[in-house]
Amino acid sequence: MINFKSIKVQINLFLAVFAVFLYLKEPRIAFLTGFFWAISFSVLIEALWLFLKTKKLRITDGILTSGLIIGYVLSAESPWWMFLAAAAFTVGVKRLLRFHGKNLLNPAAAGLFLAAFLLEGSTEWKGAYTWYFLFPAGLYIMHKIKKTEIVFGYFMMSLALFIPQALIQGSSLLNIPWYFNYFFIFIMLIEPKTTPPTRWPKIAFGAGVALLIFLLTEWGFQYEPELFALLVVNALVPFLNKIPDFKFRPIQKTS
Repeated sequence: MINFKSIKVQINLFLAVFAVFLYLKEPRIAFLTGFFWAISFSVLIEALWLFLKTKKLRITDGILTSGLIIGYVLSAESPWWMFLAAAAFTVGVKRLLRFHGKNLLNPAAAGLFLAAFLLEGSTEWKGAYTWYFLFPAGLYIMHKIKKTEIVFGYFMMSLALFIPQALIQGSSLLNIPWYFNYFFIFIMLIEPKTTPPTRWPKIAFGAGVALLIFLLTEWGFQYEPELFALLVVNALVPFLNKIPDFKFRPIQKTS
């Protein structure tokens, strides 16, 4: 029975509704087939993996999320085998690359990056800049999974970089909100299992991803700077978790 109070279920429902919205806004058969391949291959590969391991057929909420993300990010014009490869990479990273029993890298980000890097897969980030849809939903999601500090760190670092850049280049500061990939920020960046659990490491994580994306973009990095930056900082989480999670306390006056 579906537990609609589960944030995992809610995220999947949101992603499904958002996909319907984008399709109605710009109907394309390739859009539908892309999502079909992404979700089908992701579910089938993980179900087969779990069946071989446990002799039970099971579909997890996490693989549905990964399949939807692949559908959003991978180009709808990609051949069916590219979706198969991205799904296989995603499941492989999720099930094999673990640190202390937990995922080290964001599985969907890793699967997409490997497809782009090894197989020259192309991306299109469907609806990534539809802020009026993603921003309110993202605020709710980040609050529910307690990852607000990651988004705060990401935006603060981004603004610290974008504002001087705009002033130097003579660009309008009003253009800065359109620089942000809101799908990446509110769906992929804050994935709970591959990010730090405490305040200051979370801020450092978000800021680190933003800084690396900015540098990679300026250096002309060709292979999805958002995905690569996220994976690099994912790998640094064990070190970020060593940052003391100190809290500021008011100084009490003594009489």
